[in-house]
Amino acid sequence: MSGALGAELLETDHVVISTPVYNYNVPAALKAWVDHVVRKGLTLGFDGKGLVTGKKATVLLASGGVYTNDSPIKDRDIATQYLKLILNVLGITDVTFIAAGGAKAVDLGEISMHDFLDTFDHQIQKSLV
Repeated sequence: MSGALGAELLETDHVVISTPVYNYNVPAALKAWVDHVVRKGLTLGFDGKGLVTGKKATVLLASGGVYTNDSPIKDRDIATQYLKLILNVLGITDVTFIAAGGAKAVDLGEISMHDFLDTFDHQIQKSLV
């Protein structure tokens, strides 16, 4: 399985990761995928250099909290830092993060899912070009 996932990553031009943020970090399923694709000799050279180069990545993160630069809890944004590190280690340096913070407003009925997603549509479309 690891070999197939790594090969799939090497074959693509654009990696899109869409994930919720659980307790400030990525869910276990995404962590498991990372553990399968970070492989010495496949996606990571034996010298530690990433072999997944010339690729673009877009990461869409949905979180209840808001972690913008002016947020008092911005230092809790472990998910973004973790994924940035992993993608860079693999050799992917062209990474766009779209942080859909404040998703708890949908759960609370303060905004519809459609309206919430509409606020990020421009960023998503721009990153896919």
